[in-house]
Amino acid sequence: MKLAVVGNGAISSYVQRSLAEQGQTIAAMILRPQRIASMKVSQTIGIPLAASISELPGGVTHVIDCSGHRGLAEHGPAALRAGYDVITVSIGALADPDVMAELEAAAVEGNSHLHLASGAIGSLDTLQAARCGRLDSVRYQGRKPPAGWIGSPADQRLDLTRPMDGPQTHFSGTAREAALLYPKNANVAAAVALAGIGFDSTQVELIADPDVSANIHEIHASGEFGTFSFTIAGKGLPDNPRTSALAAMSIVSAIAKVQHPVQI
Repeated sequence: MKLAVVGNGAISSYVQRSLAEQGQTIAAMILRPQRIASMKVSQTIGIPLAASISELPGGVTHVIDCSGHRGLAEHGPAALRAGYDVITVSIGALADPDVMAELEAAAVEGNSHLHLASGAIGSLDTLQAARCGRLDSVRYQGRKPPAGWIGSPADQRLDLTRPMDGPQTHFSGTAREAALLYPKNANVAAAVALAGIGFDSTQVELIADPDVSANIHEIHASGEFGTFSFTIAGKGLPDNPRTSALAAMSIVSAIAKVQHPVQI
């Protein structure tokens, strides 16, 4: 594999370090033109920089999207259309039907694949297996400390800066609504929806909880297979606590998976 990375934030930095420890190098990095100009001046990076997919060097096989919803929508179709496989954790972007349709059409045209890293959640394999039978209901519940929701639409419904007496729900609806309203917080809801019964049938609750210190993700599902519940308390990256460590790890795992001849 010869990899190009989109973005240079916390997740991208983690992926780069992990790959370097495994002896893999990044062939190129795609950044906004303004960012490229500042990095060239400071000379803080030794990786070739590009502003678009068309500027990538020869031999690149995979594009690793670490840039968020906007980056996937901007660069994903061009990469897929050009024949590059794309690995992304920006799953919430697929809640937009136009983005989903464009990515699918580009992958067909380029005979390429869009690989969705699992992100900050687990148990998606269980949902994928369960939907092969009758999957009746899937509910995702996300809990964060109040400060973890600052900067999201929760600001408009709750006073997140004042002490709370207990947990308060600031969103209840479908996974599609959650992913579109909370683009920086609802990639997990989108992943659960895509693995299970879809964006419009998956129910989501988002909660500000003063009694928790980690990000708590819960999945509850029932169907022909039986029932299951899954809970994970996720930590943030040491250099950026607002970014899920597991989300970054899931990209590294996805890269390893597409390289390995035996997959699970």
